[in-house]
Amino acid sequence: MSAVLVRRPGLSRIRATGSPLHLLCLGLVALVVLAALLAPWVVPQDPNAVDLGNALAGPSAAHPLGVDAAGRDTLSRLLLGARTSLLGPLGVVAFSTVAGIAIGMAAAWRGGWLDSVLSRSTELVFAFPGMLLAILIISVYGEGLLAPVIALAVAYLPYVSRLTRSLVLAERTRPYVSAYQVQGHSAVQICLRHVLPNIAPVVLAQSTINFGYALMDLAGLSFLGLGVPALTPDWGRMVFDGQTAIQHGYPLSAILPCVFIVLTVVAFNVVGERWADRVARRTP
Repeated sequence: MSAVLVRRPGLSRIRATGSPLHLLCLGLVALVVLAALLAPWVVPQDPNAVDLGNALAGPSAAHPLGVDAAGRDTLSRLLLGARTSLLGPLGVVAFSTVAGIAIGMAAAWRGGWLDSVLSRSTELVFAFPGMLLAILIISVYGEGLLAPVIALAVAYLPYVSRLTRSLVLAERTRPYVSAYQVQGHSAVQICLRHVLPNIAPVVLAQSTINFGYALMDLAGLSFLGLGVPALTPDWGRMVFDGQTAIQHGYPLSAILPCVFIVLTVVAFNVVGERWADRVARRTP
């Protein structure tokens, strides 16, 4: 039984270019990434320059977004904080995606006891909260970016591996796989050269969504004082440092990084879901 996809003629152009919300979020993602790349050259002030005599001052010509409780320029810390705030999630997504693809592909292709062992192992990781794992690792190795990135990457790995496993199981039934096996191609060659390119768009769409969640989790750890060191510009750390300013009636230095975190997470999620939806519509 075949399914027929009927498209409304008036919506073809809209779907090709994307909805206004998708385009807005895509532009926001581009701006945040550009700010992270160019931040060291475009920051107006030294982000770590302390000026206690000017602490909690409002917006001015020298400081367009004001300063925090230590007298540091808020705009400079926001721009340079984009680099740290995006670098951590990038490490989480890169490790979890590569390892998840390898585990999911091996489980689906080999099957048998290997599939059972890998599947049960990922289910155990599912049962353990990623934030709790990150806190435990940080308590052993101390503050920094590496420990929470590794912990969250392990926590996000099952999402990618289970998705990869289901996709590879579907691809194994395709005629082209049998044809390559008859021709004598090895399992590694078939998986890397032919199966992986077919499943990559779906996996990358999931990884884009994971990026937003990883950004939020790392910001939460920094807010708890368990992430990056105190002097490192980071959005989550800025919210943590801004608690003092809120108590004194100057919430701007804490509200602005919160806004940046929320908008960036939403933008990455919208872009990832849009990409996944587009891939699903194109898949027969």
